Amino acid sequence: MTSATIDRSEFRHVLLSGTIVGVITAAAVIVYLLVARLLSPGVVASLLETVVVLAGGVSAAFLPGFFASSRTTQGIASAAAIGLWGTIVFMAIDIILLRPFRAFPWTWDAVGGGSTWWYLPVWWMLGTFLAWMGGLVTAGRAARGGELSIPALALPVVVGAALVALVITLVRLHLYLPVAAGAGFTVVLTILALVVVVRKG
Repeated sequence: MTSATIDRSEFRHVLLSGTIVGVITAAAVIVYLLVARLLSPGVVASLLETVVVLAGGVSAAFLPGFFASSRTTQGIASAAAIGLWGTIVFMAIDIILLRPFRAFPWTWDAVGGGSTWWYLPVWWMLGTFLAWMGGLVTAGRAARGGELSIPALALPVVVGAALVALVITLVRLHLYLPVAAGAGFTVVLTILALVVVVRKG
């Protein structure tokens, strides 16, 4: 491999890549909101929302590592930086487009006691964390000589998230299916990233 294909950390590249991630994130949020508003609550709506959540998770977790060509510590850090900038770009889209059109239901703000800003710091942290973990998984797969396409990287995480969501549903924890799948995605991704760290240790 040449240095041009490994650990892309140039400032302009990070900003451009993060912008793409942020736009894709906003698109996923818009699709989720459309599904939630156009379909009656039920199994079909819940399943479609879950698919959107998982697709958004895949893009937030693995696109930064793909753009950064994460192979070493530098590339993993670049992936995290791309993820962070992506959350900032999404915030701008949210403030400029989504908020003025009252895209979110009132219950969204009610979680934060009526504040419209409660979720932005949460998303800054979560988006950066997902990109960081995704960069770790990407670097670990590269070190083993495995397939580095986003579908190949994402498949174990998506399957794991689906299993977690299924278990939560079966034991009747009363957690909304898309939320359960999103939580499962984060947990499984984190476990796979920790496996990479342990192997390197």
